[in-house]
Amino acid sequence: MREHDSAIRHSEIADPATGGPAGTALRGPATGPAPARSPTAPPRPAAHPPPSVPVGPATERRPAAPTAPAARTGVVFAALGVVLFSLTFPATSWALEGFGPWTSTAVRGVLAGLVAGAVLAVRRVPAPARRHWVGLALAASGVVIGFPLLTTLALQTSTTSHAAVVVGLLPLTTALYSSVRTGSRPAPLFWVAALAGAAVVVAFALYQSGGAPGIGDLYLCGALLICAAGYAEGGRLARELPALEVIGWALVGCLPVAAVGAALALAYEPVTLTAHSVPGLVWSAVCSQFVGLLFWYRAMGLAGVARTSQVQLAQPLLTLVWAVLLLGERLSPAAPAAALAVLVCIVVVQRSRA
Repeated sequence: MREHDSAIRHSEIADPATGGPAGTALRGPATGPAPARSPTAPPRPAAHPPPSVPVGPATERRPAAPTAPAARTGVVFAALGVVLFSLTFPATSWALEGFGPWTSTAVRGVLAGLVAGAVLAVRRVPAPARRHWVGLALAASGVVIGFPLLTTLALQTSTTSHAAVVVGLLPLTTALYSSVRTGSRPAPLFWVAALAGAAVVVAFALYQSGGAPGIGDLYLCGALLICAAGYAEGGRLARELPALEVIGWALVGCLPVAAVGAALALAYEPVTLTAHSVPGLVWSAVCSQFVGLLFWYRAMGLAGVARTSQVQLAQPLLTLVWAVLLLGERLSPAAPAAALAVLVCIVVVQRSRA
């Protein structure tokens, strides 16, 4: 009997719950060093994940929401971009004094593409991955080709203040496109503030221009839709790529098309180099088309597309100020009230969850 007890005491009976002797499951945590395993003992089975943790595609997560410091930094970059964008329409009006609409748009793309290509070459930036080509093409079609061309055509028959309607509606359409494209769902307060801000800007811009629709409005509506897609696609890429690569490769990719368009346009449209047309064209190409979008996509990568787009609500009012100073347009006394209402909407948007 004594020998039988000793045999049981020294035997290794595997416990399925612990992978060790059966008695260890009942004794609780060991208070001393674990006993050495026999060299001939079989390896312990690999631990399986608990049933509550899914394995496979279900574990993939969406990009994390921007942190508070990143969102604040993004708003700063967005504000810098808006200041540069606010001068786009006045600069385009200046460029139209000496260039035709097609020449202005094409040469603007050529200059911006050459500047972007030079910066990419100096920084030795590698070519984008194949999976990014579609997004870059969509962004380029909106912000490099569609928006500049359609707004330039619109400014032939519309005033700068009337064209500012496009910028007033652009934050809302950008947020809407981004929501549909990425599946994000901003809070209801976000949409209330965005709609209110857009309504204030549209009402003010229409009041400034008399509210008479025309052929220019068709161009503006088209520019509004295509630019929203370009902003949203570029903002989505800015979460994966540096902003320089997003706008830089978009401009370089459009460079052949812009060069052909410039050659054809210069052959059919007269050109007059004036003190307004040359600076206007250079500003719209370098500052609006490249530097402004560099700030803008950087902001979207930090703060998100929907939140960043709302900063642009202030752009129409800034454009009207520049229109007075640079183009001699008269500003309505309603401007301070509209500016205050827009700023309130921006504050509400920034405090809501985008």
